[in-house]
Formats: sequence, structure tokens, C-alpha cells
Amino acid sequence: MYRDLHDLYPYAHCELDFESPLQLLVATVLSAQTTDVMVNKVTPTLFARYPDAAALAGADRVEMEELLKPTGFFRAKTNSVMKLGAALVERFDGEVPPRLADLVTLPGVGRKTANVVLGNAFGIPGITVDTHFGRLVRRFGWTAESDPVKVEHQVGALFPRKDWTMLSHVLIFHGRRTCHAKKPACGACPIARLCPSYGDGETDPVKARKLLKYERAAEASA
Repeated sequence: MYRDLHDLYPYAHCELDFESPLQLLVATVLSAQTTDVMVNKVTPTLFARYPDAAALAGADRVEMEELLKPTGFFRAKTNSVMKLGAALVERFDGEVPPRLADLVTLPGVGRKTANVVLGNAFGIPGITVDTHFGRLVRRFGWTAESDPVKVEHQVGALFPRKDWTMLSHVLIFHGRRTCHAKKPACGACPIARLCPSYGDGETDPVKARKLLKYERAAEASA
């Protein structure tokens, strides 16, 4: 199933724009309860105004809230980002630590966020159990667990560690584009023949194709 999905999405990647571990860490924190597209609209201005951890820690709260307002929950997110910047300055000399054990001690950073940063900013394999990943691995029958940490460990045991980051990207891409939460496009899915949950969604190929969020050809040529 993974090989077929990898063939469909060989270009799968982190859809948050970033140029440094700090930028990815902040962007991932901001992505809660909003889309990556929205975060990518906000972060260029945010990072131009506050380029490092010290600047984030010392930000003008009202100004940052205004910048983050489009992402939703902007007051809580402003608080998280400012506390995150302060913790990085106080405990890690303003640098993002490349260890999961350290990352999860930071304000607003859990295992999901830590694995995003490790896998994409540091090249350290990690499994990102977001809502898409969790939904798909349960539909695929890879695990019956709902707890993200248990899902991470059970699915991680099925794959070589070197594949964990790309596995996360591929499943998240498929979850966003085809295997939707409410109505998966089963009839347009390349692994329908292998999926124990086939039939949970639209099985008619024509109707299913209309449910796809993006056309593969358009993405591949982008």
C-alpha cells in the first residue's frame, strides 16, 4: 500500500514553508486548527518582523496578535509563540534543539510537532501522527489504536526507520486529497484493491474523481 501511494505522490513533502528549524517549529505550532496555506500566508511577515527566538520572545503582543489573527485562536497562539521564543533563549541559546526529548519540553510542542521538525528541518526520521495520518492507518488496518503515541510506535514498527518521514508525507497527502474524513474517494483510490475499508466512501469512479481535492497531473507539473 505504501509503495503504491509513494508512486502516486513521489513529490510529497512538508507543505509548510520554512527556511530554518525555528521557522518550521513556529509554523507547525501555528498550523493548529487552520490550514498550511493560511500559515504560509502569515509567516513571511511574521519572520521578517521577528527573525529569531529573542525577537519572538520580546515581541509586541498586540502587534503579533494582529499578524496571527488570520490563523484563528490568535491570542493563544501569540502566547505560545512568545513563550516558545523565551524558552529557546533561556534553555537552548536561541537555537532549536535536534532531539525529541528536548523539543517536547518546549511550550506548545508535542511529539507531532517535534517529529515534523526533526524529519524536515534536521533529516532525523520521525512519524507525524496528525488527524490524516491517524485516520488512514486505522482505515488501512495498520493499527486499531487511537492514541497518537501508540499509533506512532505501532506503525513505526512496520516500516524501516529511514522511511518514517516520507511515510508521513505520503499518507498526509493522500488524506488531504483522496481519503477524506467524511467521504473518501474510494473509486479513485490507487490502493482500493488492498484497502479493508474500501466502500466506506464513494465507489463510483466518476463520482469519486470529483471528490479529489487536487489533480495528480497538475501537482506533478507544479
